[in-house]
Amino acid sequence: MAIWFQDFELANLNALSADGLTQHLGIVFTDFGDDWLAATMPVDRRTHQPAGLLHGGASAALAETVGSVGAHLCVDPQRFRCVGQSLYANHIAGVQEGIVRGTASPVHRGGRSQVWRIEIRKPDEGLVCLATLTVAVLAVR
Repeated sequence: MAIWFQDFELANLNALSADGLTQHLGIVFTDFGDDWLAATMPVDRRTHQPAGLLHGGASAALAETVGSVGAHLCVDPQRFRCVGQSLYANHIAGVQEGIVRGTASPVHRGGRSQVWRIEIRKPDEGLVCLATLTVAVLAVR
């Protein structure tokens, strides 16, 4: 059974990011299942740190993007909004080029908070970053 509050299309999720950090970093929502959401991000000049590797902050931005959008899709947007509270990211392996894929799935979906686990992997499935995102679920006023 799907966890999403309502049906959505990837095109709509990608349109939400127009002219923001997500677009600047090249993050694109690519697929989803009943209880997970995924997006990709290029590893290039936009996302490199000075040594030519994927910047940890770029990985954090990908993790927070896919996790917070996933959280938002689980609530009634007329009644609630989800905002990030904390993000913990463990950087496991370096990446010099190509694409990484962040996949978010919920660990906890409560009435006041949600916790999401985000795995960022290389195309060969090697783990690059493991992140945990906590979001507050706030009533719309």
